Amino acid sequence: MTGAVSPGDRVAIALLHYPVYNRNHDVVTTAVTNLDLHDIARAARTYGVGRYYVVTPVPEQRELAQKVLRHWLEGWGATYNPRRKEALEIVSVTETLERAIEAESSRTGQVPKLVATGARGGAGAVSFDNFSRQLKDSDDRFLLLFGTGWGLVEEVTQRADYLLAPVRGASEYNHLSVRSAVSIILDRLLGR
Repeated sequence: MTGAVSPGDRVAIALLHYPVYNRNHDVVTTAVTNLDLHDIARAARTYGVGRYYVVTPVPEQRELAQKVLRHWLEGWGATYNPRRKEALEIVSVTETLERAIEAESSRTGQVPKLVATGARGGAGAVSFDNFSRQLKDSDDRFLLLFGTGWGLVEEVTQRADYLLAPVRGASEYNHLSVRSAVSIILDRLLGR
C-alpha cells in the first residue's frame, strides 16, 4: 500500500442521472437536485473522497448544476459559507460515465476500477467489510457508482469490476434516498 495515499484518496464517486431506471423499470434520465449536490459533496469531503462526479446528459441540467456550484465557489456563497465551498470544490459535472472515468483517469494517472452500488444487490456482491479491507490493502483507484431514480441499469452494474452488497436496515423497507445511501456506504468503507 502506498503510505502517502489514504483509502479515501483512492476513491471517487459518480452520481448517475442516466442511465437509471424508473419505478416501471424503464431507462430514464432523472433531474439533478440541489440537495444531492450539497449533501453528497459534504459527505464525500468528510470521508476524504478525491472527487464527486455528477453525471447527466441534459445540457440544461449540467448548466443548472454549474450555476449552483458557481454561487458557492465564486459568488456570495463562497464568503458566506467557506465550509460549503470546501466541500463543493471536489464536484465535477460531466455528461456521461465515460467522461467521468476519463476525468478521473486524468486526475489520478490511473484508470479507476468501477464499483456499482444499489438496493437490489446481486450474485457476487462484496460485503462492506471485505471491500473496506480491499481499499486499505490496494493501490488501485476506485470509482463508486450511485444511481438516482430506481437505481443503476444492468449494463452499468454488469460493467463494474465490483458490486457492493446493498445497505440493509432493521426492517424490510429498503428505499433510502441516494444521499443517505452514499453517506452510509462511505462510512462503512472509509469511516474510523
